[in-house]
Parts: sequence; structure tokens; C-alpha cells
Amino acid sequence: MPTLKHPPSVWTDGTLSLLAQGYAWLPDHMRASADGTVRTRLLGRRTVALRGPEAVAFFYDEQHVRRRAALPDPVLDTLFGQGAVHTLDGLAHRVRKAMFLSLLKDEKGIEALREHVLLRWREAVGRWREEPEESVVLFDETARVLALAVCDWTGVPATEPGGAQLARDCVAMVDGFATAGPRHLRARHARKRQEEALGRLVVRVREQRETAPDGSALDVVARHRDADGALLDPRPAAVELLNIIRPTVAIAWFVTFAAHALHRWPEHRGPLRGDVSGHLATGFAHEVRRFYPFAPFVGGLAARDLQWRGETVPEGTLLLLDLYGQHHDPRLWAHPYRFDPHRYATGESLRDLIPQGGGDAAEGHRCPGEDITVTLLAALVTELAGLDVSVPDQDLTIPLSRMPTLPRSGFRLRLA
Repeated sequence: MPTLKHPPSVWTDGTLSLLAQGYAWLPDHMRASADGTVRTRLLGRRTVALRGPEAVAFFYDEQHVRRRAALPDPVLDTLFGQGAVHTLDGLAHRVRKAMFLSLLKDEKGIEALREHVLLRWREAVGRWREEPEESVVLFDETARVLALAVCDWTGVPATEPGGAQLARDCVAMVDGFATAGPRHLRARHARKRQEEALGRLVVRVREQRETAPDGSALDVVARHRDADGALLDPRPAAVELLNIIRPTVAIAWFVTFAAHALHRWPEHRGPLRGDVSGHLATGFAHEVRRFYPFAPFVGGLAARDLQWRGETVPEGTLLLLDLYGQHHDPRLWAHPYRFDPHRYATGESLRDLIPQGGGDAAEGHRCPGEDITVTLLAALVTELAGLDVSVPDQDLTIPLSRMPTLPRSGFRLRLA
């Protein structure tokens, strides 16, 4: 089979273009590609980017792609943490992943987290009602709500009133992973602060100087033994606790996008208010995750010399799966730039919906917290639709050049 031999210009480094274009970078390259495959370099490494159902199956085959050493240190030092489950492969990954699945796929546990979120949300709305003339920044408020609720659920004590510092730190970790400069430095400092605090907490639990509720995430992580039979060191244990807490707080991005969608297409408010079954709210949550930009792509390294569409991808090549582009591909979605929460009524479109990865959550690298994301987002979409609010004049543009992005104002609203 031929190797990936192409003109040198094809393999020029696209790092600066990616930083400048953001979410548009890979879809633009895909449109210019004759065969639906992009060949470039990122940070000097030869890179091949793929898209589509066939690419999803190829990418999430562990015989094809490995995660160990695939994530650069700047991403690990901000978003995921050194030694996180995302960096493991094979048996080590499956054993660590099983710990997450026991927590994040349990229906009773998900329902309990949903109740915590709704309680904290309604407390926040009550505070907003006390000052009806004041507007609130929905993104900031939602991050605090989710931080408090996930602390309630995981058994991790909220270390300061209102969960403000934890919320800010989790937001900083997500906001700063894909950039340089002050945002990246804030993300590093935030991770260091939270890892140290949670590491000390794990030690206190093991020494029985702190109580962890039975079956809580704090209890399960503190007691977890890896594939080698050993307890996690305090630092990796803290990393994995944060890999439950941080993604939950990050749902604030989706909630803010949901508010943007309700403002832009207010005809959905009435049906959502009368959505007793919750089916429309779930469809709305799925459509928010498809339509709005969050993760641009995911990456891994070719585990060996691979064959992709008749060409050899050499071992060690960086492979990217185009998430944002796939969600706006007219070959997969009818009218992809139309926001339509009804498109999931048959369930068929869910096959190509991969905002939190593809493949199997139990055996592969699909996010085990996806069910939590959909459940919490659907619940808060219903709550948002039920509020009578006004939206002051503000900048609601969503810059695709910024990753991760958000309406520039964070979406300010005022209770009517």
C-alpha cells in the first residue's frame, strides 16, 4: 500500500492557523480536501485529520489509536491532569475507566446529582428574585450552581461559601487549555490549587480524619486500586476527582448556549414548558451539543502503521477526529445549520452525534459522563424555559476564533 506521500506544502505546520481560526480551522481544511482527509503538522508533528462514521470507528479502535503520550503536557497540566485516565491504554485504562463507570453510569446516582443541581439552581433563582432590577451573568451563576451541586454529590466539602473559587478554577482549567498567555497560566494555577487541596482531602479520608459518604465519588476514588493492585497516589486521586468535578462544572458552557438558543428561537419555550415526558428537553440538549461549538476535535497517536483509505499512516502520526465539522456536515445532517431539537425523535441521528467522543464508553475513550451531561442540561433547559426573563442589550456573538468559546457577554439576563 502507498504511504502518505504528498507535496511538502501539504505538511506545513498549521499550529498558528489553528490558534487564529479556532473551530473553523479544521472544517475549512476539510472542505479544501479532495478525499476528506487533512494532512498537516501541529507543533511540528505530522498530523492526519479524519471525519465521518467510518473515521469514528477507525479512530476509536484501540488497535489503531493510543492515548499514552498523545496529549501534550500543556493540555495535561490544565485540562485533564498528569496521570489521568485519558492518558491510559489497554488494561490500565479499562480498570481506571471502570471506576468512573460505576459512578457516572449509575441511574440512581445520576438522578441524585440531578436533584442536587435543581436544588442549587432554585436557590440561585431565589437570590436573583431578591434583586429583580439587577441582571446576572448566566454562565458565572451556572458554574457556581454546578460546583456546589457536584460537591454535594461527590462528598467533597465546598471549601468556601457559594463554591465560587472551585467554580472559577474549573472554568479556568477548561478556558485555558487550548491557548497560551494569561489564560493558560490561570489554568495551571487553578489546577495546582485544586489538586493540592483534593490530594490532602484524600489523605485525610484514608487516615479516617475525614468522612467520605459511602459510595460517594470521594469514597470510591480514595479506595480505588489500579490494575497493579495499588491505591492511587494522592495526586492522581485528586486528578480523577477533578475529572468528575470539572466536566460537571463545564456543563455551564452548554447551559449558556441553551439560553442563547431559547433567546434566538423563543418558539421552543412554550413546548418545553409543557414537556411532561422530557423528550423535547432531551432533544434540545442533544441539539445544543451538536449545533454550538465546544470541543473542536479529539486526538490520539497511530499505534502502529495503519491503513486509511488505501494509504499507510505511519506509527506515531497524530490523528485528529473532527467533531465540530462532523456536526455540521450536510452528508450526515439535514440542514446542519438549522437548530432543530426535533431531529432526534427517531434516535437515528444520535449515531453521528459525538460531542463527547465516539465509540463505547465502557471499552473505549468515549466520555463516561455523557449521560450526566445530557440529564443535567435537559433539566436546566426546562428550568430556563420556565423562567420569565428579559435579556438586556449585550454582545451575544460567539467568536469561532476562540476555543473554548461562549457568547461574549456570558449571557446576561434579568428576571421579568
